[in-house]
Parts: sequence; C-alpha cells; structure tokens
Amino acid sequence: MSLCALLFAIVTWQVIAEGPLRDADERLGPWITGSRLPDGAAEFLADLGGVAVAAPVLAAVAAWTAWRGRLDGVFRWWLAPVTAVVAMAAVPALVIPLKVLVDRTGPAGMDGSGYYPSGHTATAMVAYGGAALLLLPHLRGTYARRELVIACALLNFGVGLGLVRRGYHWPLDVVAGWLLFGMVLQVMVIVIARYGRGSAEECGPAQE
Repeated sequence: MSLCALLFAIVTWQVIAEGPLRDADERLGPWITGSRLPDGAAEFLADLGGVAVAAPVLAAVAAWTAWRGRLDGVFRWWLAPVTAVVAMAAVPALVIPLKVLVDRTGPAGMDGSGYYPSGHTATAMVAYGGAALLLLPHLRGTYARRELVIACALLNFGVGLGLVRRGYHWPLDVVAGWLLFGMVLQVMVIVIARYGRGSAEECGPAQE
C-alpha cells in the first residue's frame, strides 16, 4: 500500500506541476490513440468501466456471496459484501474532489477539465477487483484462483487501454485510478481479514 501511495503522490505532483512525467504522458497519449485497435473494440472496453455496466456486476457478486456465506453459516457473512459496496461508494467520494483539485484538461477533442483521475478506471478497478476478491474464497484450487486474478487484471487493463485509445483520458489519468483504488482494495482485504476470517476460525468448532 505504501508503494501505491508513493507512486500516486508522485504522479499527481507531476501532473499538477506540469513536470517531465506529464510531458511524456501527453506524448504517449496520441501514440496510443493512433494505434490499430479498432474503434468499436476500444469503445466496448471503455464502456466496461461505466457505472451502468460495472456496478451491477459487483452488486450481483456481492449478493451471491452474501447468500452463500449465510447459507454456509459463515461468521459475519455480510462483512465482505458490505465492504465491497462501501469501496464502490468511495469512488465518487475520492474521485470528484481530486478532479476538482487537479483540474486537468483532457486530450484533444475533449471539452473542459477534470480528467484526473479517471472515474471509469476507478469504477472498473473496484467493481471487478472487488468481485474477484469476493469470489476467491469460494474457488477451489490454485489454478482457478490464479485465472480469476489474471482475468481481473486483463479486464482492468483493457478498460484503461480503451479509454486512452478512444481519446477520453491521458494514460496517467488511468494509472492514477489504478494506484488510488488499488489502495482501496488493499484496505478491503485488510478489513475482511481482520474482522471476518479471524473471528470465523474462533467460532468454527461451535458450528460443527
């Protein structure tokens, strides 16, 4: 978490101060926009970060894991789903003030300011990352868990790529979303581990 916080602080400082990292970012952006990824595919990937798509995915997974946990008699079965929902609520609470504070203009063709950090990236990070964290305890075997993590990472990368390819965001807007809400997901893991699993172990024998 400390590394994510440090990198986020550096990136934010460079964007606000219009430093060398921002200059490199604004050279990289048009190069990605001009890549061969088809417009339709890029738009589809970008749309996966929208609230209308990502939030229902997390809501469905949270509801299922809550039902499954209660059915299985898991101690504090509600903790992980509720934590995931709170993490999603943190997206506008953190992103909107940062957009106002940084006040970064968008790529060519985009009006106004407030593009840093990317809200779509943040939404995707919490929705798909949170869903993966909720599902991991229900998967058996290292292979299934590894594939889920890989799929989640590729999905989030695809959303970021689509946003930059379509010219909706600069690359650093996307990176900032990953870093900031990577920290939020780490907090989610800590909360669940501290207040959920430990207590479940203590209560386990009584449930048998």
